[in-house]
Amino acid sequence: MWRFLWRSCAQIAFVALGITLINFFLLRLAPGDAAQALAGQSGAATPEYMAALRRQLGLDQALYVQFFLYAKKLLTFDLGFSFHFGLPVAELIWQRLPATLLLMGSAIAFALFLGCLLGFFAALCSGKIVDVLFSVFTLLIYATPAFWVGMMLILVFSVRLDLLPIGGMITVEKNLIGFAYIKDVLAHLVLPAVTLGLYYFAVYTRLTRAEMLALSGREFVRTARAKGVRAWRIAWRHIFRNALLPVVTTLGVQLGSILGGAVLVETVFSWPGMGRMAMSSLLQRDTNLLLGILFCSSLMVVFINIVVDLVYMRLDPRIRPE
Repeated sequence: MWRFLWRSCAQIAFVALGITLINFFLLRLAPGDAAQALAGQSGAATPEYMAALRRQLGLDQALYVQFFLYAKKLLTFDLGFSFHFGLPVAELIWQRLPATLLLMGSAIAFALFLGCLLGFFAALCSGKIVDVLFSVFTLLIYATPAFWVGMMLILVFSVRLDLLPIGGMITVEKNLIGFAYIKDVLAHLVLPAVTLGLYYFAVYTRLTRAEMLALSGREFVRTARAKGVRAWRIAWRHIFRNALLPVVTTLGVQLGSILGGAVLVETVFSWPGMGRMAMSSLLQRDTNLLLGILFCSSLMVVFINIVVDLVYMRLDPRIRPE
């Protein structure tokens, strides 16, 4: 296990270097820079003013020099300064990270729990009308765009029924504390978490159902039936546990897309997370902030994948770190 963890840390170092290199040069290929954005905001885009801004921001240096200076700062955990917000990038990310983790964690928990549970019952009812209804329902959700789902949820539950808040994370004007504050955050969390998790809910439902049907004919299942083990116990202890293995693998692969989907969901619901801030930094050409968000998001996905590998080993005792 320790060898696995040390090897994972070494891989993280190489991944971090690759992420920094690719993100830095890709963003520099995009048209426009921070100096143009600042000059446009101030309304003074003279050549002299632009040159002074580029010198101040270090944009007048060669591209490889800019990269090495940025990489040197990263070694000291300095992500730079955001000219748009007027704050250090690390401080801004630290402020928005809990909201993004809360949204992602809730969406993943919703998708995994209900998806696996529905897939379990769909496999038990294979070939029946209930299974057909489950399959049609998940297929419709899988094919529906997330932004449309989000807007329809707002229209139904916020505008028509007035049950849940339209957007944001808290009701600012109420100044709530304690349990009332937690309840308010959870009420704001329901719609964005469901919107982000519905697509993956459909994926895990269909995957769990397919894996359980594929495993139902395996030798260890036939042996359990021959021993007289109850059908529910076979389905729950033998088939379902093994069917979770590909679900966990798929979750690890999809973490990056879940984080990317959070950008759209946070924008639709005005959720104050890193995704919404990344969109704002992209429009403002705030390169330092965008690089910091991409770097931290990529590392977060890598770390969570390591956790997923550990969970996979826990679910399947046959797998051991080399």
